[in-house]
Amino acid sequence: MKKSVNFGVIGCGLMGREFASASLRWAHLTGGIPAPRIVGVCDPDAGACRWFAENVPTVEHVTGDYRALLARDDVEAVYCAVPHNLHEEIYCAVIRAGKHLLGEKPFGIDRAANANILRAVAEHPELVVRCASEFPYFPGCQQLIRWIEENKFGRIIEVRAGFYHSSDMDLNKPVNWKRRVETNGAYGCMGDLGVHTQHVPFRAGWRVKNVFAKLSNIVTERPDGKGGTAPCDTWDNAVLVCDAETDGYEFPMILETKRMSPGSTNEWYITVHGLSCSAKFTTNDPNAFFYTQSWDHEQAWCRVGIGCKPLFPTITGGIFEFGFSDAILQMWAAYMLEMSGEPAAFGCFTPEETRLSHSLLDAACLSHEEGRKVDL
Repeated sequence: MKKSVNFGVIGCGLMGREFASASLRWAHLTGGIPAPRIVGVCDPDAGACRWFAENVPTVEHVTGDYRALLARDDVEAVYCAVPHNLHEEIYCAVIRAGKHLLGEKPFGIDRAANANILRAVAEHPELVVRCASEFPYFPGCQQLIRWIEENKFGRIIEVRAGFYHSSDMDLNKPVNWKRRVETNGAYGCMGDLGVHTQHVPFRAGWRVKNVFAKLSNIVTERPDGKGGTAPCDTWDNAVLVCDAETDGYEFPMILETKRMSPGSTNEWYITVHGLSCSAKFTTNDPNAFFYTQSWDHEQAWCRVGIGCKPLFPTITGGIFEFGFSDAILQMWAAYMLEMSGEPAAFGCFTPEETRLSHSLLDAACLSHEEGRKVDL
């Protein structure tokens, strides 16, 4: 029988439900990884809590006050998915209550909030604190990561990574907390989507030296849901052109986060071009791994069907398809393995990596404001 860890969930929305679903699918994993067991939930929306009470049989405690949840001795760890303006207060409270934490990006609404969260982390080195980032756990991306680790690319020519949505192309979509600086922060789309583009490059050790950013606030007001309109004052799209460094040389790295990308639903991609070979993965073709091998003056892109060959083995046959909910399960397996003191071949986004992320996004905002390249 797998050991279990009792979890509380703070924020019972979309991603909270995804975690609940993953916890109920733990038998899907075959490696004996400790299982998360959700025993308590917290959300000011009683309806959101009710979904958990009705669908997660292990839930024993329901509250609208996160402090009541953290006061419980039977809650050992917390998953927290709340608006960015609440990260500093709640993440610090979780850590100082002695609970392990998997939080959501950007790990603080701004650099100062992130620094305070990291101070709390430093005060409690016994806790495993990580930031959610699931897309690198697709098998095709894991293949690309292995090629990085094996130095198969040779000298890096260029790296591109991006995350695209198109739901904001609907101009009648009501404003929400992600479209307000007060709750989302000055980073706009970069704060909500940027960690996803940074996880693989940061883990590869590619050091960002500077950035030139182009930020776009395309739709400045939206319906307020009450018959009127409300300001929509966050960045919709962002393109960051960076110089990155590895092994004593520099190469360009382009990071894109877009909420207004025609035709995209939940499109995440990474492309690495190298002198020895190149590779790319996109969730638009989730079962494929694309690569080239360089010879003479000709190269040809090849498509390999990866199938379901994830980092952590599952009961699913390798010939079948892999999807977003599977990536969520894999990310949680990585976190649970790290919490149990075991190394994960590819671990979750770390607190130190969130510090690097905030440094980059702060520089991007300054770059756009002043129209120049900014050093980190």
